[in-house]
Amino acid sequence: MEQEGLQEEEREVLQSIYEGDECFKQLDARTFQYKYGASDPIKTLLVELKWGPNYPEERPQVNLDVFYNRHLLAGLKAKVQQLVETEAEQYLGMSMTYSLFEFVKERFEELIEEQPEHALELEVDKLSVDVQESLGAKREKKEQLTKAQKRRQWNRLDAKGEKPRGWDWVDIVKHLSQTGSKEDGNPGT
Repeated sequence: MEQEGLQEEEREVLQSIYEGDECFKQLDARTFQYKYGASDPIKTLLVELKWGPNYPEERPQVNLDVFYNRHLLAGLKAKVQQLVETEAEQYLGMSMTYSLFEFVKERFEELIEEQPEHALELEVDKLSVDVQESLGAKREKKEQLTKAQKRRQWNRLDAKGEKPRGWDWVDIVKHLSQTGSKEDGNPGT
């Protein structure tokens, strides 16, 4: 009960502090995002904090696995998450969302230095290597059919592309007349 009151109070404070700030976004009553480095699309970071039911007695959940951060290296994401979680330990029992967002803002330039300038070019190189490897594999040639052969195959099939029912059935009367019966084979007995 006490935590809900503290959460509501902190929510109002965050809304008043970040009013008009396009980098701040409140997704729901307990989830907040802040975007850093809006000038360069490669060197940007989005930090998402989600409060648990016992917040601020427990630290918020830090999420960097959002679509906006898909260009970041996994090592950088892990480092930022670990730093934010470590920083949150000292604020347990107090409102900490603003402090954590500001902590990342202060250390953003230092953190983002690990991100390469040309992350997209690395992905393109990987793709081109894959294309070259697939060209090396030999393709199987399809059997070339003439128009007449294709037409004959098509005429043998029904509308569903299947052979008609009974296409391989044997005409019983014709079969028996060819084989004959055992009694007919010995006329002398």
